[in-house]
Amino acid sequence: MSRVHARSGTDTKQALVIVAHGSHLNPDSSAPTFAHADTIRESGAFDVVRETFWKEEPSVREVLRIVEADEVFVVPLFISEGYFTEQVIPRELRLDGWDVSAWESDGTSADHATYEAADTGTTVHYCGPVGTHDSMADVIIQRARSVTDDPTVGPGFGLAVVGHGTERNENSAKAIHYHADRIREQHDFEEVRALFMDESPEVDDITDHFESEDVVVVPLFVADGFHTQEDIPADMGLPTDGPGEYPVPGTVGETRIWYSGAVGTEPLLADAILERASDAGAEISDAIERVRRSTRETRDVVVGEP
Repeated sequence: MSRVHARSGTDTKQALVIVAHGSHLNPDSSAPTFAHADTIRESGAFDVVRETFWKEEPSVREVLRIVEADEVFVVPLFISEGYFTEQVIPRELRLDGWDVSAWESDGTSADHATYEAADTGTTVHYCGPVGTHDSMADVIIQRARSVTDDPTVGPGFGLAVVGHGTERNENSAKAIHYHADRIREQHDFEEVRALFMDESPEVDDITDHFESEDVVVVPLFVADGFHTQEDIPADMGLPTDGPGEYPVPGTVGETRIWYSGAVGTEPLLADAILERASDAGAEISDAIERVRRSTRETRDVVVGEP
């Protein structure tokens, strides 16, 4: 197995590893991961950028053996904290002494922790999932702008942030509520609601949750697939001509639904990945600005910014 070497001639070799779930059944599942990795690679932020997957190759278990760098920043491209970010990924990376309490998280606040990989000796800065980073609220808003083709979308519109939800992991819903609350407090949408597929309040009853005539619906999923292209449109009652074939906007009752598909396909998500790595100490501030400029035209309605 060949190793991916860092560029020569630099004092410190930094690598970025993006960990995603992947799928044996949906070939499009990994597409956003590759696209964001390409964006970051082109920015020159890291000496090496590598994608790895739980269900596809290259596997998480082998990735540290094929990346050669002094420091590796591992960013999970997952929506919430839970089984994969707290158990599977640290186990597969063989992080020596991993203890989830190092994140000191309340379910949405995992930042980063530094460990050594037991077999390769690599210094690994293990980051919290992209989906809980504050900058994801910016990505959700950018997704709303993209689907409406309106850079000022907000006044007169409702916004639904939709998650899967599951009683097996309370953190799954926390991430959705966290971003919905921040956008409600800091942006000018008329109404903002957190809705779910498998728990209350459910996306099936979307028109019951809004008074606005126009509602943007943004699923907080990494990739488009069965849930975002079939389940959620059908649950909302959108007219469809098959998987992924729905009008934008579509009409449900008296409400126009602007359904965006998975938030993870929004190019600005590359910025959130870089923000995670930067928070963990990666020296990439110039690259973050380049990626921001390349993935959106303006930042004048960004949540949390003056």
